Amino acid sequence: MPDLLHERRGDIAWITFNRPEARNALTFAMYEELASICEQANGDESLRVMVLRGAGEKAFASGTDINQFRAFKTPQDSLDYEARIDRILTALEQCRVPTIAAISGACTGGGAAIAACCDLRIAARNVRIGFPIARTLGNCLSSASLSRLSALVGPARTKDLIFTARLVEADEALRVGLVGELVEDAAALERRAGELAKLVAGHAPLTLRATKEGLRRLQNRLSREEAEDLILMCYMSGDFREGMDAFLNKRPPQWKGK
Repeated sequence: MPDLLHERRGDIAWITFNRPEARNALTFAMYEELASICEQANGDESLRVMVLRGAGEKAFASGTDINQFRAFKTPQDSLDYEARIDRILTALEQCRVPTIAAISGACTGGGAAIAACCDLRIAARNVRIGFPIARTLGNCLSSASLSRLSALVGPARTKDLIFTARLVEADEALRVGLVGELVEDAAALERRAGELAKLVAGHAPLTLRATKEGLRRLQNRLSREEAEDLILMCYMSGDFREGMDAFLNKRPPQWKGK
């Protein structure tokens, strides 16, 4: 079975992260396939909505597969990684059609960044969403991902999420705007995602497209080059290597701040 499934149901596309044995952790190939699907959607006038979800009930997506980082050796490796992720998330954010994240279980790191790019987010009550990098790998979010998260929940809440490294559960996620709607379980989530997708698909596509693009243009962002020093500070540090080793060996990391 492919790691990323792409199913068309009428004018709605269903995209499924399909690595349930790894909590749907994302490989580089999965990221690239997602970008390719978005590019195809831009040229398909018959498509009206895309729904993104994770296979199984335990995770939407738990972020980038940590094994993808083990080959990092040079400063350029870290810059290339963040450039790649920014390119892919931008392709999702700028996709012509409305996107819905249907979230069950863990939605963390790169998975949460993908959800933040989607236009609408609905979740089952087992949702746990956040960016726990301050207690896991010791890396950082790109300036674009920080901008998206801040646009959703504000700068103070963004700091709270990253500084505490906690995973936000259902009621708080709804209260602070990380998700827009809650349902009881995974079965209800699939039903509601289908209903919402059908509703949105029936509305004026140019109105939705103009609203989506207009709001995107309102966001102020640093260029990638303006934030390169922050990326290098984290990814080239001893702490990042320590975080990877600790994560893969299931032990607490020993941070040194350098």
